[in-house]
Amino acid sequence: MHLKRPEPQKEKARAAAKTIADYENRFNKIDAELQLMKWMIGGCLALSGTVIGLLLNIVFKGVKTLP
Repeated sequence: MHLKRPEPQKEKARAAAKTIADYENRFNKIDAELQLMKWMIGGCLALSGTVIGLLLNIVFKGVKTLP
């Protein structure tokens, strides 16, 4: 009885599949981090817009009351 050793192509295919799976995990992690950053940037833009709006309101409020 002879035990066959896996063919080199099958070993290479398994190694390639494992590498692809590792890359997919890395891409999923990067995607999750990008989603968090998008929310953070959106919050910063909303806060900045609010501050700018309040400052413009303070600056131009006196213009409306001039004779």
